[in-house]
Amino acid sequence: NDSSFPEDAKSRARRILQSCGGNSMGSYSASQGIESVRQDVARYIERRDGGVPCDPDNIFLTTGASDGIVTMLKLLVCGEGETRTGVMISIPQYPLYSAALAELAAVQVNYYLNEEKCWSMDLSELQRSLEEARRHCNPRALCVINPGNPTGQVQSRQCIEDVIRFAAKERLFLMADEVYQDNVYAEGCQFHSFKKVLFDMGPEYSDIVELVSFHSTSKCYMGECGFRGGYMEIINLDEEVRAQLTKLVSVRLCPPVPGQALMDLVVNPPQIGEPSYDKFNKVQSLRLI
Repeated sequence: NDSSFPEDAKSRARRILQSCGGNSMGSYSASQGIESVRQDVARYIERRDGGVPCDPDNIFLTTGASDGIVTMLKLLVCGEGETRTGVMISIPQYPLYSAALAELAAVQVNYYLNEEKCWSMDLSELQRSLEEARRHCNPRALCVINPGNPTGQVQSRQCIEDVIRFAAKERLFLMADEVYQDNVYAEGCQFHSFKKVLFDMGPEYSDIVELVSFHSTSKCYMGECGFRGGYMEIINLDEEVRAQLTKLVSVRLCPPVPGQALMDLVVNPPQIGEPSYDKFNKVQSLRLI
């Protein structure tokens, strides 16, 4: 009711609070996340991807992208000896992946990015890595960080198409770490989401390739790492596997509710014509200078 806050900001706050138990951010939320926030995330993804449909039921809010990544790895990892799950990760890599795989007793399967070609992914290198790994483990997943960390590359659309075809042919689960999608500044570079490219390739791929993609409040334009907000979207996950995922996320009760609220602001920023827009846009402009 304070007049010092713009009406659109208060409207967002009310909507989020009304979705919380007892209208309080101190309450547990649903394990999958606050419904209204998942709806806003779905609308954001649809806008980002030019109208490709997004079902809020496929959105899982997470304690930062790291939580989602580790959760999916837990879901995928099984076996012993030569049947142990192998997970393909890029080198150079973000240490979360190697640490999580070590903790889960999975096999780290390295594939090397091509430094001479702006750290691009190379199909022949992916094939080499996969064939070598199959001698001693069961590779089940391919992790891609795009835009890259620590290398900073932005993969081309053609590269993403090639990777999707490779995953389909080799029956690999695709994990797309896209937390830097709002941090693309170089001339000639453009972010393409794996989901958008997958659906543009048609039902031959979009009906069969299993994909999970991640985003968070830690990077993007916010840089709010400590709030631990994030989401993952699952595509083509088998229903029985999905049921196990639901159990897995229920164990940790729910992501931090303030982090969920902040994620909502990332995907639902002030729009043209709203009272907060000019100030928000000015801050954004200063950030890009």
